[in-house]
Amino acid sequence: MNNDLDLLLEYLPFLVPLIILQFGLAIFSAIHVIRHPHYRFGNQVMWLLIVLFIQFIGPLVYFVFGRGDRHSRAN
Repeated sequence: MNNDLDLLLEYLPFLVPLIILQFGLAIFSAIHVIRHPHYRFGNQVMWLLIVLFIQFIGPLVYFVFGRGDRHSRAN
């Protein structure tokens, strides 16, 4: 058991920035989903679930495939 704790402490300096980055990306993406009502595919609830529950990949998928273009938002 002591080896597991030592291993965790060894990798902790690498894990903390990744965890902070993940939470920041998830929050930024969730705010973007809430504020922008136009999507290429799906609806707001679907994109919020994807962004919040599929770690790292969910926010990236939203920004690549889900975010609507700016021209449709102006109407």
